[in-house]
Amino acid sequence: MTKQALRCALVVLAIVPSLAYGQTEMIEQVLVKINGEIFTKTDLEVRQVGALRSLGRADATSKPTDAQLRKMLDDLTPQLMVSIVDEILLVQRGKELGYSLSDEQFKSIVDNIKKENKIETEEAFQAALKEENVTMAELRKNLERQMMITNVTRNEVQNKISVTDDELHKYYEAHVKDFTTSPSITLREVLVTAPSGDAGTTADLAARSKAESVRTRATAGEDFEKLVAELSDGPSRANKGLLGPFSMDDLAPEIRQTIESLKVGELTAVLRTATGYQVLKLESATPRLTKPFDEVKDQISEHVFDDKQRVEEQRHLDKLRQQAIIEWKNRDLQKAYDVGLAQLKASILSQ
Repeated sequence: MTKQALRCALVVLAIVPSLAYGQTEMIEQVLVKINGEIFTKTDLEVRQVGALRSLGRADATSKPTDAQLRKMLDDLTPQLMVSIVDEILLVQRGKELGYSLSDEQFKSIVDNIKKENKIETEEAFQAALKEENVTMAELRKNLERQMMITNVTRNEVQNKISVTDDELHKYYEAHVKDFTTSPSITLREVLVTAPSGDAGTTADLAARSKAESVRTRATAGEDFEKLVAELSDGPSRANKGLLGPFSMDDLAPEIRQTIESLKVGELTAVLRTATGYQVLKLESATPRLTKPFDEVKDQISEHVFDDKQRVEEQRHLDKLRQQAIIEWKNRDLQKAYDVGLAQLKASILSQ
């Protein structure tokens, strides 16, 4: 087990405060009440620290300044507050539906964490929890919150989504390019170097004549690979002149036009390049292929289901938000929440 591996396994659990379970001191600054459940300044700081830790792991190469940290907090707090409110609402809904984490379920999850992180003793597991500043009780409470959110989402959103064959066919037709491979080619070259900017000089004419001779000999039936070994000045000589494979869509228009007119085994005319004169042989070609619907049906079904789920999850959360009594005690945080909601809706519309 590595410390980083266990940290990844526990980080989400470690940073989620036990909002629904902990006793809050009266001296705590309450930021918002959601259906009577309080969320405090300490709760927010715990979540912000957790979010910053996640950002730090994503960019561990630099240490931010105080001003950068402030900017990071300003940027992440709007969406963080939306997530916090949504989590509380989903957990409250889970309680209404009677969801709870049994002893057997908790033990099974803990056993899986130990197994995945190769923790062989209870002492080692407790030490890992201590390192992350998480008690066993907090671990259970946070796992139960996650379980409630998962069950509410599954039973009130996912289980009500259906995908029809008509929807799958419409998606396929609208995204057929996603299931189409670009034509590709493999080439073989002989390159005769010539000084750039010296067109018409003796050296340039000699290089062109040599390239023309290569093409003539190859057209007459000489083995192209042997001509590469004998006459090519290019670095591809070490690979018997082989170039590619290339996607036809990525080639420059003039090269693509030249190659498209060839059949496998045919040669281009002598081509002037920045470094000299080149003769290309079309070694192989793969046509543009579109995968049939039946081959990608399962993949499409996942896309359509995921798209529907994102929409239905937001509808479900919108309903919970509208039904909730949310009492803001901090105007700046309320503004951040409103900004986060607007960002979320804009993101959904853009998808």
